[in-house]
Amino acid sequence: MALSSTHNKAGNTQEGVPAALFRRVCGAFATGVGVATVIGRDGKPHGLTVNSFTSVSLHPPLILICIGHRAATHGPFSTAASFAVNFLDETQQPLSERFASSHPARFEGLRWSCGATGAPVLEDALAVLECETWRRMDAGDHTVFFGLVKEARVRDGRPLLYFGGSYRRLAQD
Repeated sequence: MALSSTHNKAGNTQEGVPAALFRRVCGAFATGVGVATVIGRDGKPHGLTVNSFTSVSLHPPLILICIGHRAATHGPFSTAASFAVNFLDETQQPLSERFASSHPARFEGLRWSCGATGAPVLEDALAVLECETWRRMDAGDHTVFFGLVKEARVRDGRPLLYFGGSYRRLAQD
């Protein structure tokens, strides 16, 4: 890796810390796992596994997700008026892996329906937020998609977690 000759007080290049270190440090933050979904201009459902989810505001209820510019699903999200975030429970690791892969027909054989906003809702999700696309903002090699939450639901269950590069589960009480 070529380093810039300009460094800040911490010794990092102006571009920031090295990517490998950044990834490792971010991996020390445990996150939930979700599948973001959208109906594309082609009328077909599209989705991908996300752990870059954040609640932003209560008034109005806003959330955000981040999708890499090179992701196959970036295009459909870029043009959609709505999207959903389906949070997975601890039994749904295979579903997360499916939506994280390049599986050509990610929705094939799954139980889902169009929600109130028109975005795909996975039937067995632990929780779902259906959003109207509120804003889009480029940020480095990703686009940040802000959603105005229009519908929400949650059921009892235990979340699927991701930590240190691996799927995790909460310890039993």
